[in-house]
Parts: sequence; structure tokens; C-alpha cells
Amino acid sequence: MRLGIAAMGLATPIGVGKAAVADALFAGTRAGLAHEMIAYPDRRVRVGRIDAVLPTALTRNDGLIRLVLEQVGDQVAQAKARYGADRIAVILGTSTSGIAEGEAAFAAKKNQGAWPSRYHYRQQELGCLAEGAAAHLGLTGPSYTIATACSSSAKVFASARRLMAAGLCDAAVVGGADTLCATTVNGFASLDAVSRGLCQPFSRNRDGINIGEGAAVFLLTPEASEVAVLGFGESSDAYHLSAPEPNGAGAAEAMAAALGDARLDPADIGYVNLHGTGTQLNDAMEAIAVHGVFGNETPCSSTKGMTGHMLGAAGACEAAFLYLALHPEHGAGRLPPHLWDNAPDPAIPALNFVKTGMCLDMGSRQAMLSNSFAFGGSNMALILGQGDW
Repeated sequence: MRLGIAAMGLATPIGVGKAAVADALFAGTRAGLAHEMIAYPDRRVRVGRIDAVLPTALTRNDGLIRLVLEQVGDQVAQAKARYGADRIAVILGTSTSGIAEGEAAFAAKKNQGAWPSRYHYRQQELGCLAEGAAAHLGLTGPSYTIATACSSSAKVFASARRLMAAGLCDAAVVGGADTLCATTVNGFASLDAVSRGLCQPFSRNRDGINIGEGAAVFLLTPEASEVAVLGFGESSDAYHLSAPEPNGAGAAEAMAAALGDARLDPADIGYVNLHGTGTQLNDAMEAIAVHGVFGNETPCSSTKGMTGHMLGAAGACEAAFLYLALHPEHGAGRLPPHLWDNAPDPAIPALNFVKTGMCLDMGSRQAMLSNSFAFGGSNMALILGQGDW
């Protein structure tokens, strides 16, 4: 079953809305990483922050998901009228939920002796993201949140298709959101995984990630559309709590499964959006895996050099980047450039990194793949393509 993307909403550190993000994405920009946060004990690190007024909500995470839901509101209303509110699922991914509000509440309790009146522990529950979005949209179909760290909002596409195939819904709102908080910044800093400057994915000088925030949502239906979900592949390394399997076996397995599910060959993929965090271990194993599946000719790039690693929202936001590249109104074959210091690592296989201005010939059918890899070896590869595949 291939799913049409009837609508898409997006907010990232490089822009809010399809047009703004597309302009920045295909031009290539580091402006999204201009903000800084303090990492314990007193280190300043670059982060990707969204500069936008968010709708009023209990948490910033909820406000961010509502911001992108507003961009697809009309299409969701039409789907609700067609299918019924109880036949549309809501499946979202996150990893932080309302932790930032929890941090502020604990600080208030410590400094002032009382919890803030608007704070409740439920704000930190992961399930609140999908629950709140469904209530906001007036949808009563299956609703739940996936939390598998950095693959969370990529896995929602697989869940949606399974629900439709099982006859439990006719359409689905999928995506995810994650927001900046001290817990994640300090957590990655404690692993010595945060860059001391701008991240440099796949460079011999890479020294870690920049953390970002973002949100994206999609309305999926079984009907034809300009861009469709062609296939997906999942795997689990079961290798280490935080480190990937060094030879990229799980990552390669996920990409091969996605190709098989979409009934495509590696040569059919015109572009790969790399997970590309800028850490030593992730980039090394991904270079091995991608080179093993696609060789060194398929254009590829890591967009985290522009947005930072949006954690639980990364999968959905980077799927949205594929959507923009494939859609004739927004990308028409333009590709996101790979922004780095142009210093290849001779210890890892060479890949064909996209240079600014590179485009694909959209006269023929195109398909693109996005990788999302997470702690614990939770791997997801997602393939989107033009709707006439």
C-alpha cells in the first residue's frame, strides 16, 4: 500500500512553512544555528531554535505541533468530512515532550518553595503530544505517540500504513515535534557528543552534534498525490545503548528493506538524506552502510548542518525535506546541499555530497530515501517519491 501525502506542515530553525523552508533549504544556510545555550557546567553550545510566535498551549512542544497543524487544518477538515472523525488516526513522535516546562517548574520549586500553578507532571508525559493534537483537530480515531529517540517521527509512517492495512483507519495525521531543553543539551554534552562549534557531518574534523528543535506533520491518505510514501524499512541493532553497530549492518538492513518494500532498486533512488549527526561513530557506520547499498554516486547530504539534530522530530522534518525536493511547486528536483568544512575523512568510504545548486532531472520519475537512526540501534529508512510511481 502506497500512501499519498495530501498535506504537509513544517517548522524548523531555518524557517516556518513550506515556502520559507524550501528557500533556505535549497540555498543552504547556517543561520538556523545562530543561537546558543549553556551546557553544564558553563560551556556555550550552538543550537537550532525556531524564531516564531507559537499558539498558546500547555508546553512549547504542544505549541510547536499546533503551529504546523495550522498549516494543514483545511485539508484535515476536508478529510474529516469525507472519512469521519473516528476514521482518522493521529500518530506523532517526540523525545522531550514537556521536559522544558518540568525544568522550569523544578527551578521554581527550589527557588520559591512552591510549584507553579500551571504546572502538572502530565505535561511531561510523552503521550500528551498525540492526545493533545487529536483533541485540537477533533479526531477520535486511534491516537498515540512513538518515542524511540531520534527515529520516533520517522516510524509514524510505518505505523499509519499498518493501521490502514488492518482496516482501523482510512487516513492518518503523522509527524512529530521536539523542543530545546537543558536535559537533552546536558545529556549529549555529558556523552561528549556536542560540537564545540558548528557540526561538520562526515568531516575528518567532526566533533559532535548541534541540537535543534522542529516539527512536521503530514496528512496521509490512500489517494494519489504529487508526493507519496513508497516504502519503509526498520531494523534493530541491539548492539549498544548509545553507540551504533560499527559496520552499519542494521542501517544497511533498514535501507535494503525500504527498497524491497517500495519494489525499487538502489539505482532508482535519486537522493539520500543522511542521518549524518556529525559524531565520530554515527557518521563512520553510516558512510559504510550507504556506500555498501548505493555506492559513491548517489547524491546525498546531511541537513543537520543547517537545522541541527531535531531529535524526535528529525525523522518527520527530514521526510518533509524530501517532500519539498520532490514537489513541483517547492523543489522541482533541487537538492539540499551538504554544508561542512569540505574536509573528507580518509578513514571512511567516500560519498557523493550535494553541492549548492545541484538538481535532479525531474523529467523522469524520482524517488528519495531518508535515514533515521536512534539510541539502542532503532533504525528507520523511509522512501518518498513522485505520486505516479
